[in-house]
Amino acid sequence: MAIQRLDNVLIVVDDLDRVISFFVELGMELEGRAPIEGRWVERVIGIDDVRQEVAMLRTPDGHGRIELATFHTPKAITPEPQEAPANTLGIRRVMFAVDDIEDVVARLRAHGADLVGELAQYEDSYRLCYVRGPEGLVVGLAQQLD
Repeated sequence: MAIQRLDNVLIVVDDLDRVISFFVELGMELEGRAPIEGRWVERVIGIDDVRQEVAMLRTPDGHGRIELATFHTPKAITPEPQEAPANTLGIRRVMFAVDDIEDVVARLRAHGADLVGELAQYEDSYRLCYVRGPEGLVVGLAQQLD
């Protein structure tokens, strides 16, 4: 067997508390939070003199996880353009299945989120949207229709 599962997706952020609050409001659960530094992490990520703090969040079903990291040293680098459009190369968003998409969007707006485009329906199957949250993070939301 080549792989067992997708373990987590890393998102580097400046304001760890704000982004944790955003994902907790979305419905994720904070597993833990800790400082990370030392030669072992420097060897893994290929950057010297690393001091960071990480938080691990999991989906309610326990299968999906997001790792958030803020770098104290060296300072994180801001990509250009900061709010890249959906056709930019690289990872653009993480998609979550939700029960009530309008409720989730309303709750995330309280954390500064805005729709990237609009809430749309795909045939009789899904209601979908992209939401831009703190620090320009884009999450997709999908509500399966009965």
